[in-house]
Amino acid sequence: MNTDPPAPLTTRRGLLTSAAALMGTGALLPAKAPADDKAMSMGHDMHGAGAVKMSAHPKAATSTGRTETLHPEGVRYRPVTTPNGMTMPWKMVDGAKVYHLVAEPVTHEFAPGLVAECWGYNGRVHGPTFEAVEGDKVRIYVTNRLEGPTTAHWHGLLVPSGMDGVGGVSQKPIEPGETYKYEFTLRQHGTFMYHSHHDEMTQMQLGMMGMFIIHPREPEPNPPDRDYALLLSEWKIEVGARRPDPSEMTDLNVFTFNGRCFPGTEALLARKGDRVRIRVGNLSTMSHHAIHMHGHVFKVVATDGGPIPEAGQWPEITVHMPTGSTRTIEFTASNTGDWVMHCHMLHHVMTQMGHQFGNVIGVNTDGLDKRITRLLPGYMSMGTTGMADMGEMGMEVPRNSLPMVGGPGKHGYITMGGMFTLIKVRDTLPADGGDPGWYDCPPGTQATPAAEADLKHDGIVL
Repeated sequence: MNTDPPAPLTTRRGLLTSAAALMGTGALLPAKAPADDKAMSMGHDMHGAGAVKMSAHPKAATSTGRTETLHPEGVRYRPVTTPNGMTMPWKMVDGAKVYHLVAEPVTHEFAPGLVAECWGYNGRVHGPTFEAVEGDKVRIYVTNRLEGPTTAHWHGLLVPSGMDGVGGVSQKPIEPGETYKYEFTLRQHGTFMYHSHHDEMTQMQLGMMGMFIIHPREPEPNPPDRDYALLLSEWKIEVGARRPDPSEMTDLNVFTFNGRCFPGTEALLARKGDRVRIRVGNLSTMSHHAIHMHGHVFKVVATDGGPIPEAGQWPEITVHMPTGSTRTIEFTASNTGDWVMHCHMLHHVMTQMGHQFGNVIGVNTDGLDKRITRLLPGYMSMGTTGMADMGEMGMEVPRNSLPMVGGPGKHGYITMGGMFTLIKVRDTLPADGGDPGWYDCPPGTQATPAAEADLKHDGIVL
């Protein structure tokens, strides 16, 4: 028989206070002294090949969350846009596309109010999106500015065994301060990913991953008007902490598109009539995701194994994303409005969701509140009617946290966060490509409070 005492009816405020107190005793990784600027500049220069030594540079870069695309002259493909991310720059040298990937500490903002010390590439979490064409010869220099060894694995790419990037199997790990060279010819097209494949649990769960897009050699006869890339991931960040916990196996509590959680996610834009392609990759540590779209029906047109013949496609509104996989979906933006796209595993749209407190749904806490306010003036129980009011009330939370916080919308508070973003379809878009703002519903096309006359007319008795 269980003789443990019953769990107390804890409120959100109590939970957060306890979490903050526990964090005060936690052992965050020690701050490192910054290295000199000379070492930093060396890390971004490309000289020589093989294992070039340089000084490790532990000073963290700052991830901006600004979208940066790349539109090289002469390319015969529609460039991909990575919302809140960037496209990896390259240059041609002796017939090869040359890239430089730098593994380094990154101070990363998940959303306003939540910043963490992560690891990433080229000052980004997640790393820049590679973009190339089937048949291209690529040469990728990987510089290690971390304080431990790493590698780079090209997830799903058909490469020579020695270029696969698995530490101890296909290569020696890249030691701190070293630069390795990877070189291969792209033999396929589609949506792929890359990530560290050394100390994977730590390095990937701290952010070391990105997308790798390969366009077909023969230009598409009907390319999409919009081509987006989204990388799914998950994190454990204790309330008030500045460092994700890479040892967590089950209680992941921050869920992101391209390393950002709502309200820090950038909307995907389309004009009415545009054909939209969204490439979705999942490198979450433990979770699959059910990515659900409102307002449109799409088809899954490709996996990381290749295109799906048209006869094998069917209409969907939710795509299941196994961890380690990619799916490419396409639809026509035929329905103007603001449409949400989110994971339908509902705790994945609740940032820093806690589950260690008692269930007070439907409990009358008036008497309890009166007794507790004698000790804690201003105390108020939370969660008796649900959790939607927790973020909207704007209660004080521990510094550097977004526990169960959503964001403001046109018609009130949005009670979702985490793996949540918007698809904004408009007849026209701003000329500068900026966000068009919230959608104004035409008269008669929006749910409103029912008028008494309408209730009477339709025989609705309340």
